Amino acid sequence: MPPRRRRGRPPRRLRRWPRAQGAPAAARGRARRVSTALPVRAPFDGDALLAWLAARAVPGVEEVDGCRYRRLLGPDVVLELELGRDRAVHHAGPVDAALALTAADEDPAAAGALLRADPALAPLLAARPGLRVPGAVDAAELAVRAVLGQQVSLAAARTLAGRLAVAHGTPRAGSGSPGALTHAFPTPSALAALDPATLPMPRSRGRTVVALAAALADGTLRLDPARPDATRAALLAIPGVGPWTADYVALRALRDRDAFPATDLVLCRTAQALGLPGDARGLLAHAERWRPYRAAAAQHLWAAAAAGTPAPR
Repeated sequence: MPPRRRRGRPPRRLRRWPRAQGAPAAARGRARRVSTALPVRAPFDGDALLAWLAARAVPGVEEVDGCRYRRLLGPDVVLELELGRDRAVHHAGPVDAALALTAADEDPAAAGALLRADPALAPLLAARPGLRVPGAVDAAELAVRAVLGQQVSLAAARTLAGRLAVAHGTPRAGSGSPGALTHAFPTPSALAALDPATLPMPRSRGRTVVALAAALADGTLRLDPARPDATRAALLAIPGVGPWTADYVALRALRDRDAFPATDLVLCRTAQALGLPGDARGLLAHAERWRPYRAAAAQHLWAAAAAGTPAPR
């Protein structure tokens, strides 16, 4: 459990800092670059979090350098996370964004107790007891990136998102800033105004990106964590958005702890290697025993795949 107070602030007030200071939004984001330790519930696998973020970092928008993750939240708002030598997580920038991305305030104990009851998952939980499901600092951005990642590799999705950011995002304010952060990710309004034919992707996917952005921009689609089922249904109503995309958005952007993208090929292959059903329908049926923590189970399967799994039995 985190201590009741950090730097004289109770956790609820820490979440609001620096927004409570009454400064303009841009100034709040800069926050005088004060580094503050996040209230992290132990165990916490910060190395796994950084590895996940590094594999998906969008060029120009995000970067991971050693034990540090940095990204633009706006043209002059930078979020920085650093894993200290004591394995504590420090941040500079909006604390609510830091907490949303790291899930540092969540307690993995309850999920671990349930998932360890499955013999196939027990070794994974023992190896990574502090694994968290990374969230998202911007739900709309995550949804667009999920569409970009449909049926392509992580590397291809990163490249595509980076090109989109450079072409249609907001350039970083100022000059001479350290690092390789150059653009904030495009807003839904900016993407909704584009001609799908001009996007560097298959025409059908371009139409989906623009339609999704338009729905987000005009409020037709609200990525509401309080209504995950309704939000998932609204996502599926957009042409070109399938179950994998909707479930992935629910898992990361909505922080739905029971979301489970059973059609994910990596999940299916890893499950098969562990002696579980290797098809989406069979895996989904088996995953019923993991409720209501299927998102954590998915994260452990992804982590096992990244580390290398045995050949299918």
